[in-house]
Amino acid sequence: MMASLVFLGVILYSLYLAIRSRKGGGESQSVHDFFVASRQFGAWLVFFLAAGEVYSIGTMVGFPGGIYAKGPTYGVWFLGYILLAYPLGYFLGPKIWEAGARFNAITLPDLFKGHYKSRALELIVAGSAILFLLPWGQLQFTGLVAALKGLGWNFTPLHLVLISAALAFTYIAISGVRATSYIAILKDIVMLVAIIVVGLAVAMHAGVADVFEAASKQVSNHMNPTELRFSMSTIFFQAMGFYMMPFAIQNFFTAKSANTIRRTQIVMPLYMLMYPFLVLASYYAISQNLQLASPNEAFFAAAIRLLPGWLLGLVAAGAALSGLLVLAGICLAIGPIVTRNLIPSMPEQKQKFASKIVIAIYLMMSIVMTLFTPNLMLTLINTAYYGVTQFFPGMLVILFKRKVRPAAVAMGILVGQVSAIAMYVVQPDFGGFNLGLISLAANVAVMFAMHVALPRPVVRVGMA
Repeated sequence: MMASLVFLGVILYSLYLAIRSRKGGGESQSVHDFFVASRQFGAWLVFFLAAGEVYSIGTMVGFPGGIYAKGPTYGVWFLGYILLAYPLGYFLGPKIWEAGARFNAITLPDLFKGHYKSRALELIVAGSAILFLLPWGQLQFTGLVAALKGLGWNFTPLHLVLISAALAFTYIAISGVRATSYIAILKDIVMLVAIIVVGLAVAMHAGVADVFEAASKQVSNHMNPTELRFSMSTIFFQAMGFYMMPFAIQNFFTAKSANTIRRTQIVMPLYMLMYPFLVLASYYAISQNLQLASPNEAFFAAAIRLLPGWLLGLVAAGAALSGLLVLAGICLAIGPIVTRNLIPSMPEQKQKFASKIVIAIYLMMSIVMTLFTPNLMLTLINTAYYGVTQFFPGMLVILFKRKVRPAAVAMGILVGQVSAIAMYVVQPDFGGFNLGLISLAANVAVMFAMHVALPRPVVRVGMA
């Protein structure tokens, strides 16, 4: 009972913060303000918004679940790619902001449209961005179900995901990205406290050394060569895709200057300090031989066994806000992709309302995927990155203002994405190398070959 009261209290406070974020209210809010805050956010709001999108429910649920299911070495790539992405973000993030300002962009496809002047390429980027964000939405719903089950609520998974979808949609409808930025501050505080509390509870009740020793008898702490190649190639591949997520690009557009982006990237690695506590919680679940219905329940299994009710409610609230915030961010990216890029003829005054309809449809699709295709959360992370990282070569061309033929970029993206999904289904043996990295190499090779091979456009000079 106490856990549910604390949980509901935090959620209600998040709704209050969303309402406080409104400026002028409702329909008077412009499209640019609704989706990118009119490029007015300072360093603190950009920092919390970006961190909120990075450290999603996959951090609290997926990371411990991966370690519980496949051992601690499976989590190495998860830590490594995030840490490597920050230096890339420091240098590329300001350039993404500058490109967004140059083309008055709201979405990732807006950048491709503005630079390449190709409708076909814009459609490919827009369509595939939506397709590969479906697993990311499923990832959040999967974690939300695990979080709400931790409260002991006797609801079916369908009811749990419908509650989650309704909350995410409510956040968005209130004031768009301004609401999510305010909630991100609350989410980060509650999430960090929850993770640290569970880790400290494990240390106090079971002992760090004892937990590690007991878990080490059941899982291997050593990598074989195949596992090492997978970890290193995945770190490299997903670090490049980290800021190719459409919602990550959109977060950069909310900043008021390029220097704002640099300032946020400097301090982002401090969040990595919470991961030892997550490892400790997952090791506890392993050492206690807890029989879980799903590996995704590992973190909450430790919390349920060790924490009083009110603290358990705080942990569930932190996890729920993590998932809801990212879900809202995904929706805020997909809505304008449809209304601006797939249907460019739509008048701007209708785009916000139409985006809300698109968002509702996306949430329903993600719910269906969650209910009928359950999966380990770290697998969903990999699948999403297979597709979005293929935008990286074309994005570098934009950021450094180079001239490459749109057809070459489009074909490279398609080859990379199709080959990644084909190999994911067939599972060929590449000695452990990440399939997405191999597909990215094919992407670059095709793009370069087509750019060189295609005939240059003929410039016709009129008669004097």
